[in-house]
Amino acid sequence: MKESDFCSFLAQVPKAEIHIHIEAVLSMGSIRKLYLKQYGREMSRQEETDLFSYDDLDGFIKAFLTVQNLFETVADFSYVFDDLANYLVKNGVVYCEAFFAPTAFLKKGFDYNEMVSLFSEKINSIKTEHNIIVKLLLDVSRTFGCENALKNYELLKEYPCKDIIGIGLGGSESKGPPAEFEPVFTRAHKDGFHAVAHAGEDTGPESIWDSINFLHAERIGHGISAVQDPKLMDYLIQSRLPLEVCITSNVFTKKYVQKPEEHPVREMFDSGIFVTINTDDPVFFKTTLLEEYWKCYSLLHFSMNEIKQLIYNSFNATFADDTEKINYISRVNAAWKQAPEK
Repeated sequence: MKESDFCSFLAQVPKAEIHIHIEAVLSMGSIRKLYLKQYGREMSRQEETDLFSYDDLDGFIKAFLTVQNLFETVADFSYVFDDLANYLVKNGVVYCEAFFAPTAFLKKGFDYNEMVSLFSEKINSIKTEHNIIVKLLLDVSRTFGCENALKNYELLKEYPCKDIIGIGLGGSESKGPPAEFEPVFTRAHKDGFHAVAHAGEDTGPESIWDSINFLHAERIGHGISAVQDPKLMDYLIQSRLPLEVCITSNVFTKKYVQKPEEHPVREMFDSGIFVTINTDDPVFFKTTLLEEYWKCYSLLHFSMNEIKQLIYNSFNATFADDTEKINYISRVNAAWKQAPEK
């Protein structure tokens, strides 16, 4: 099947995406506008190239923080949610759980309550205009340490927002072992919030084990180093703990995967591990959700029925209620009647 035919069909199939960072859906057009507002001049081609030139996780995080630094007011988040809406529509995503990392903006003096109020306004608009559900996970990043993570959690508690359903641990794995953040996650679970963690992306399987044992994570972001530990593989198979796999992202950071066709998601899926397909940071890794599924089909030899199972997984791994999940999967089945055979 040609890529154009595959993507044209798949764009019409309802999908969920559960590992994506909202600042990383900014279009280059929006980045240029933010740059012009801040510096009073156009962003040069060389500056664009330099911004997206990195070959490891730490380099990517530096670029991510650079983009965050372009924001000067809370209103600038309107660019984010407008671009997010466009991205979700183009990729046929009808339900999304996305990460928001507040620390860099709080350090710039942004008011947390103003931010989440704008978020809710824009999320409501996306639902009204496109019938797409967006929920947020507060990223209590490793980058700034546990004390800062606790401060972020206090803001989550102080200013309740129905659109923020839990917390996630992101940032550089090597600089922030999960165990250090156990106090934050213990409180989150006690208060009824969901909890997820990036792990096994840039470090070994011990990071995944620690996210399970210390953080009681309900999903694992990436998780690709699990293939190094047979006991962990067995645990993931038995527990049905979902992995939020991001193929292109893992290739870009080059820790364990050098090219898409070597990605362990095929091995994980065949073993019975509960894997989902996501983009992580579309603008930074120059990908889309449709392209990630195309890589599964064209390079990793997933059949169309297996692609459908991955889409089922994307909904079943969400924090939506069971009735919503059943409805979404019914919509997938209805759309799949038009699936090309090959």
